[in-house]
Parts: sequence; C-alpha cells; structure tokens
Amino acid sequence: MTITHVLLDIEGTTCPVSFVSEVLFPYARKALSSFLEANAGDAEIQELVRAIDEAWSQDTHPEAIQQRKQLTASRHTTDVVPFLQGLIDRDIKLTALKDLQGRIWQSGYNHGELVAPLFDDVPAALRRWHQRGLTLAVYSSGSVPAQQLLYGHCQAGDLRALFSHWFDTRMGPKQDTKSYTAIAQQMQVTPHNVLFISDAVAELEAADALGMAVLFSDRDGNPARESGRFERISDYSELDPADDSQRA
Repeated sequence: MTITHVLLDIEGTTCPVSFVSEVLFPYARKALSSFLEANAGDAEIQELVRAIDEAWSQDTHPEAIQQRKQLTASRHTTDVVPFLQGLIDRDIKLTALKDLQGRIWQSGYNHGELVAPLFDDVPAALRRWHQRGLTLAVYSSGSVPAQQLLYGHCQAGDLRALFSHWFDTRMGPKQDTKSYTAIAQQMQVTPHNVLFISDAVAELEAADALGMAVLFSDRDGNPARESGRFERISDYSELDPADDSQRA
C-alpha cells in the first residue's frame, strides 16, 4: 500500500545519539536542583514532583531504595533530585522526568545554549517529503515539548511546521504494538499507510506487527547497528517514502 504518513524516532534516527547523551542529559542533570528550587511554587511542577515521588516509592533498584531511606520527615521539592539523577544515569524513561527535562531544555534553547545538530541529510528530506504531501509525525521517548524544542532550534532553523503530529510515551511504551495502534488511530490512518523509522529493533518489531512499513536507522555513533530482519537506511537523500518500489 502507498505510504502517506512518515513516523520518525529522533535519537539515532534524525539526530545523533551523542547530542542527547553528551549534551542534553548532562545539561538537564546539572540544572535539576536549581530549576526545581526556582519553580517550587508552580502547580504543574508540583504535580510532576508528585508523579516522580510515586515512581520513586515503587522503584526496586537498590540505589533508589537507599536514597529513599535517607529522606527526612521535612520534605522539600528538591529531595527528588538524587533519584532523578539516578534515573538519568540508568537511562530510565520516566514520563514525568522527560517532561521536567523538556522544561529545563527550553531555557537552554531560548538562550542559545542548545542547538540541535540533525544529521545533514535530514532537513532537506523532511522538507521534500512535506512538499510531496506526506504527513510527518514524531514518536520519541522524549516529551512532546522536548521534541518541539529540538526541531524548533536545530542547525536548519525552525522545522516544527513540517510536522503534523507529535507523540511521546504517553501513547505507551515504544516496544508495545498497542502504542502504534493508538498512534495510527490518532492520525486517522491505516497502519499499512505508515512508514516508521527507528534505530531500535524492538520498536520496529512492534510497529511491523501492526502492519506498518518500517526501516532500521543505521547512523554513525548509534550504539546498536544490527538491524535484524529489517532493511536498514543511513541517508534519506534518495528516500521517497511514497515510492513503493524502494521498499520492495
């Protein structure tokens, strides 16, 4: 069936893993305490802290348990910082943490301290696909605000207008076929009309099980380079998602 929608992962797919692991994560990690301190009275931040505290109470990791034992009766908003830093170090994709990181990154982007380095072929490809009438969407473990900040502050300028849909882990785990069912329903498209590109085989398996077309993103610097049974792609310069013959 003809592809009408392109669903894209970010890290390792359109943007180098190193930008996330070596720039964004350390930036947020360092700023957690000061950000929470400065915004302790904000109702949305308070709700995020409650969600984080609930996740902390259920975390069975030895470090998390030990950190919780050290809490005093007099609680403060910044008490969750060690736990959050531990989640970042363990690369745990807690939705509330992703939301909080996005808010911290916004300040960095707005002050010009952060600029997203998309792979060189990506901006032109996105513009070409959009001009061809394809519907572009993002599905990333990073929060939707964080996704929009990244595409709004990249080396090619502001590319947010090229995308029609933004999805994060609120849709469900990226390794779960039900998440892709929900995404297809929200985009009001038949799964067979969607091409999903990701650097994670488990995510491709989940999307493929629903009937989406999939491609494995094989980019320099990616930690996983084995594509399994899936076709790989490392450059979008010649990719025309609407051309069925390219995926034969």
